[in-house]
Amino acid sequence: MKYIKPLFPFIIGWVILLITSSFNNLPLINGLTQLILFSLVVCWPIMKTGRLSYVDIGWPWGLFVIGVLTLLFGEGYHLRVWIVAGIYIFIGMRMGIGALMLWKKGYMKKEFPRYQYQKGRWERAGKTNTSLAMQVDALAQGLANASFLAFPALIISSNPNPTFSIFEIIGLILWILAFLMEAKADTQKLSFLRKMSALGKKNKVCNVGLWQYSRHPNYFAEWMVWNALVIAAIPSWITLQSSEHMVIWILLGLGLLFVSWVMYLSLVYLTGAIPSEYYSLKKRPEYKNYKERVNMFFPWFPKKTN
Repeated sequence: MKYIKPLFPFIIGWVILLITSSFNNLPLINGLTQLILFSLVVCWPIMKTGRLSYVDIGWPWGLFVIGVLTLLFGEGYHLRVWIVAGIYIFIGMRMGIGALMLWKKGYMKKEFPRYQYQKGRWERAGKTNTSLAMQVDALAQGLANASFLAFPALIISSNPNPTFSIFEIIGLILWILAFLMEAKADTQKLSFLRKMSALGKKNKVCNVGLWQYSRHPNYFAEWMVWNALVIAAIPSWITLQSSEHMVIWILLGLGLLFVSWVMYLSLVYLTGAIPSEYYSLKKRPEYKNYKERVNMFFPWFPKKTN
């Protein structure tokens, strides 16, 4: 039971989508496609290599699949469908192509540090069957794409109203700003690392630009990308009240909130900030001081130290 327990929330989320009448067969088609994708691209390579890093290929291309299926089967107002489908396709391709480039360059021949940390977490929890734990973790990622991470796309693309709500406009603006922040943070870190490499300095702490205000501004921005989609989905969720049973409608609303929570949990605790800092503290002598001065996740002004 302790191995399969992480699957339960995502199975419940998928079932909620399956019993929602407004989405027709889209949740079923998406769910089956995600399971096929993850079986071929993630679970099979994990079984052959013993490395969990292949999740980084399957997850973004799963988002791409959500976008394509939303575009093909979304029955709401066409412009709204195009926008939300385009967002999923764009973020999926952006991260998916990057993951494929890492694979092509051979970086996945060695387990990524965050997944090494995950394996250590399993050992501490008494999960000694690492092979089974990896397969369950991969399946959980696929079910996340089949369930909660598809909630915003399916809810928004079901709305036939040709008028856009203020929440949708705010959500779209916030999404653009969050994406630009994430791209800027990534660019600043890459530029810093290249500069340090040219100077022959290794294991230096990136503390420039946005990294002065958060130790993980890229993760914070990624979280805000998903919060923006949740905000944009609110008017479409309200519209569903007239066509869905009250219990289903409430569960869909709770599912939207869970999107924000599950992404925060992932980006901070599971594969994001905390695993990254575990290795940064070992590799970078200056990181302890950086950690004392700068917030981990939420951006804020750095603390003054003596």
